[in-house]
Amino acid sequence: MIRPFKRLLRAFRREDGTAAMEFVLAVPLLIMIFMASFESGLLMIRSIMLEQSVDMTMRELRLGHYTLPDAALLKREICKRTVIFKDCETNITIEMTRISTSTWSLPTTGVACIDRSEDIQPVTSLQIGQQNDIMLVRVCVVQDALFPTTGIGLGLPKDGEGGYGVIATSAFVTEPS
Repeated sequence: MIRPFKRLLRAFRREDGTAAMEFVLAVPLLIMIFMASFESGLLMIRSIMLEQSVDMTMRELRLGHYTLPDAALLKREICKRTVIFKDCETNITIEMTRISTSTWSLPTTGVACIDRSEDIQPVTSLQIGQQNDIMLVRVCVVQDALFPTTGIGLGLPKDGEGGYGVIATSAFVTEPS
């Protein structure tokens, strides 16, 4: 009885394999940090590219370069400028609202994003302003996280298929013609 106990104690005191234990404990943590960093960087790139493309498209609209703009044209122009989004034209919603200068009331609801698990599309309004109208533009593009179960991908609000919404907001005044 004492002999197996001594062998067990001797096995616990051995020091070979300690580097393997450190590796096993440290590498998963480092991989998770890398994955979270990569996901947050991708989210930032997507957000910046969407903001820039919305600003450029709204500048073209404001200056009157589009005759009779509709939602399909604006979606196409925004998606043309954002090359990093997958299936942009099917996953984008654009809401353009005229802001009244007498009440200055902004929309109280959140930005409507597409839920890809449902066939129903969110109702958004696309109002083309008259001269000197203040227009608020809100755009949402739903994209999939690369690592949805780690880091920032875990904490993002997602739709039914695991995609999160990248949102851009812009405002402009319609120029007189």
